[in-house]
Amino acid sequence: MVLELENVTKIYKTGRGAEDISFALSPCEILGLLGPNGSGKTTTMKAISGLVQPTGGNIRICGIDAIIFREKALQHVGCLIEAPALYPYTTVRRNLQMAARFYPDVNESRIDEVLQLVHMDRYANDKISVLSLGMRQRVGLALALLSKPALLILDEPANGLDIEGMIFVREAVKQAAADGAAVLMSSHLANEIQLVATRVAVMHESRLLGLADMDEINESFESLEDYFLKMTGSGAE
Repeated sequence: MVLELENVTKIYKTGRGAEDISFALSPCEILGLLGPNGSGKTTTMKAISGLVQPTGGNIRICGIDAIIFREKALQHVGCLIEAPALYPYTTVRRNLQMAARFYPDVNESRIDEVLQLVHMDRYANDKISVLSLGMRQRVGLALALLSKPALLILDEPANGLDIEGMIFVREAVKQAAADGAAVLMSSHLANEIQLVATRVAVMHESRLLGLADMDEINESFESLEDYFLKMTGSGAE
C-alpha cells in the first residue's frame, strides 16, 4: 500500500476537523474524497501531508510511519492543498526550477514534461503574476507532479479552472495514476470525482461514511450524487 490511514483524528477547537478516518490506497488508484465544505476533506489531507499534527491514529506512506518519520515519508509525496505557493514575480519555469533543487533526479527534461502534461508549456516564460487563477492552479499541479511522487494529494484541484483547464487537470491526474502513482483528490462536486476516480470515499460532518469502487457505484446507482445522498441520509424525507 502507498497510503494507510488507521483511525486518524484531528479535531479543532471549533469542533470541526476529521474523526476516526481509515482507508488505504494502492499504486495506480485514484481515490476521490467527496463531501461538502467543512466535511473534513482538507483536514485529512493536511494530516497526511504533515501540515497538521493528528490527535490520534496512524498514517503510513510507502510503509513509513508518517507521524514519527514525517520528513522521510514526505519524500514520496507531491501535494497541492488549497492555493499553490508560488513566487509571483518570477516565471513559471523559474518556479519549477527552484522547486527542482530539492529533488536530485529532477532536471530540465522533467520540467518540460510536467509543463506539457498540464498544458502550461506555452506559458513557461510568463511571470506568475500575470496568470489567471486557473493557470496558477495548473502550475501548482505541475509542482506536485515534479518529483514523480508515489502519492499525489490534490485538494479541490478544479478550483478556479475553466472548462479547458478542468479537462487538462483530469488528463494529468489520470496519467499520473497510469504511471504508477496513488492519487488522493478531494472535491465537493460529485461530477468531478465521478469523471476521474476509481474509488470514492464520502465524508460528512468530519466522518467517513462510505467507501466504494466507482464501478460498484455505477452498477447500483444512477449517479454518484445518489450514492452520496444515501450515505449521508440527505435524500431521506
